[in-house]
Amino acid sequence: MPDQSEDAPAYSWYALAVLTAVYVLNFLDRTLIYILFSPIKKELHFTDLQLALLGTTSFVIFYTLLGVPFGRLADRTKRKVIIGIGLAVWSLFSGLTGFASSFWTIFFCRLMVGVGEATLGPAALSLLSDYFPTRMRATVQSIYSSGIAIGGGLAFFLGGWIGQTHGWRWAFYLLGFPGLILAALVFGLREMPRGRTESSAALASSSDWTLLFRSKPLRYLFAGYALFALSSNNLGIWGPSFFVRVHHLSLAVVGVAAGILSIVIGIPAMILAGYHSDSFSQRFAGGRMAFSALAAAISIPLWIVVLFANNLTAIVMVNIVLYGLALMWVGPATADVHDIAGPNLRGLGIGIFFSIVNIVAYGVGAPLIGKISDLLGVTKNPDQMRLSLLVCPIACGLGALLLWMGSKARMGERTPRHIH
Repeated sequence: MPDQSEDAPAYSWYALAVLTAVYVLNFLDRTLIYILFSPIKKELHFTDLQLALLGTTSFVIFYTLLGVPFGRLADRTKRKVIIGIGLAVWSLFSGLTGFASSFWTIFFCRLMVGVGEATLGPAALSLLSDYFPTRMRATVQSIYSSGIAIGGGLAFFLGGWIGQTHGWRWAFYLLGFPGLILAALVFGLREMPRGRTESSAALASSSDWTLLFRSKPLRYLFAGYALFALSSNNLGIWGPSFFVRVHHLSLAVVGVAAGILSIVIGIPAMILAGYHSDSFSQRFAGGRMAFSALAAAISIPLWIVVLFANNLTAIVMVNIVLYGLALMWVGPATADVHDIAGPNLRGLGIGIFFSIVNIVAYGVGAPLIGKISDLLGVTKNPDQMRLSLLVCPIACGLGALLLWMGSKARMGERTPRHIH
């Protein structure tokens, strides 16, 4: 049995830094298009539904379809190779988006970004579980997941500035192609022995993938986090357009504000959430899901204030808290998937988890909000966007309930740490 009190070696922290940088680019390339919705819509005359299809559906098609096979691959082959190839693919096509001139050319580029990015989550998180002891799992995975906040912040800040001053196409050129350079560092990482940090009991866990769907806590986890993610992700997807349309802010101002918010609030929120959820999990099984259920429940009234208040200062202050809560769930969620699935199934478990989350958040949630906006006539009356975004607090409420039920189911398990 590995010594859980042992400190992680310096190389583990280096690997964490490299993989976090990859996740920064992952989320930068994924979210860059959101801050550019307004100029793209103006130049190419797209509807909100078309923007949602470009921003989410195109990306999520292969991201979700390939998430499971890439997860299985991460359980069987060299994970650094999977990550390096994926990084090169999504960076190339993110840059090529700037050359697109029609709905379908942008759609194809975004689709290929999804293909590349589907490689990262299962392989990177699996590697990190072998670099660090299990007692640090949610903390480490939250540090890695802070790439969401950094990448999203850079996408909004740099994308908004470049889009405002040089046009939306240059934002893709300048922010997409550089990922090709980072791929070289990924190929140079050490591939750690699989299950190195696990207990002997965990190493004996089953390789039967059907157990992932037979686990009651995992079923609640998949459904609960998918709904919480619908709300969280659409804050980033439609939030910039909401402030530009309803509150008449410029693209550059929204980009700078969102960028600062992502980095200054998002990073500490994610890391502290991982640390505190690890503390919760040490106190009782299901602690991480209970922690996230509380975050989802608190988000509900904050969403209502953001959508219906008219005092911009008050809205911004509440939005700061809401954004922090919206990012708190990622580390606790992935840590629980790894703990329950065990080392033989954790890549596949993460692949299934991200596939379900992204189908609901990107494939269903974003187009649904876009379609409701079109039906309400948002183009002529931007205030109607307040109503279309009510989908988000409703999803928070349902997600909080399911995560709480998952926490209770986790406490009732005979085997508290993983699937046998």
